[in-house]
Parts: sequence; structure tokens; C-alpha cells
Amino acid sequence: MREPAVLAVHAILRRGPSVLLGLRQGTGWADGRWHLPSGHVEQEPALTALVRESWEELGVIVDPAHAHLVHALHYWGRPSRLNLFFEVTGWDGDPVNAEPHKCADVHWFDLQKLPRNMVGYAEQALSCYERGVPYSEWGFVAARAA
Repeated sequence: MREPAVLAVHAILRRGPSVLLGLRQGTGWADGRWHLPSGHVEQEPALTALVRESWEELGVIVDPAHAHLVHALHYWGRPSRLNLFFEVTGWDGDPVNAEPHKCADVHWFDLQKLPRNMVGYAEQALSCYERGVPYSEWGFVAARAA
């Protein structure tokens, strides 16, 4: 049987050694945890979803030419998810919390000093990104080993 999967995109916005994270709230999933700006791909290309989600969540305009795929993470579960992490090296506008009903705060964190209360697979993906590891897995087996 073929494995159905949800496709999601994640933006790694960099400012020097720092990365932008949002504190989730009011969604019923991972509320109270820090996470990268992200969202599901709808009926659109992944880069289009990244541009859309960056606008919806942060009020910034991302030029797809400045978004580079740096990590893919297969989140094994029900349903499975394929998470694509893009380093974003340029955007127009200053990032703001454009979805306060879903996000309590946005904050820049040094990659070496990430908050403890992060979404686990996002923390793993950032670690892989820093080390240049292009692919990892997370889920029933990977979560127990991590």
C-alpha cells in the first residue's frame, strides 16, 4: 500500500547567527512550543507555499530565488508528513507576528541557544541544517531514539 503524506514547508529566516521562531498558541497542536514559520502545501508548488506562508505568518515577501532547500524530514506517523526546510537569505519587509491568533510571539534565537520548548522535529531539522545533513526522519521509531 502506498504511503500517503502531507507536504509542509518551513522557512529558516537567518539574521547573522540567529533564526526566527514563533511561539505557537491557540491551534491545538504544539501550543506553547517554538517552531519555524511553516505551513501545509495546498494545491501549489512548494516554493509558492513558502512564499504564501511567509506572507501570512510574518508579513514578509520572500523571493523564491532567495529560498534554498537545505533539509528534508520525513515525519513518520498517521498521516506521514514530508517536511521541506528552506533557508531564506533575503526578503522584503520586517518580520512581524501577522497571525496573533496562532502565534503568541516571534523572536530571533541564536542557533547555538535555541529555546528548550521547541517542536522536536524542528529542533532536529535545525541541527541537521547546521551540520549540512540533507535528510532525516522523525516519528514512532525516530522519536524514541532522539
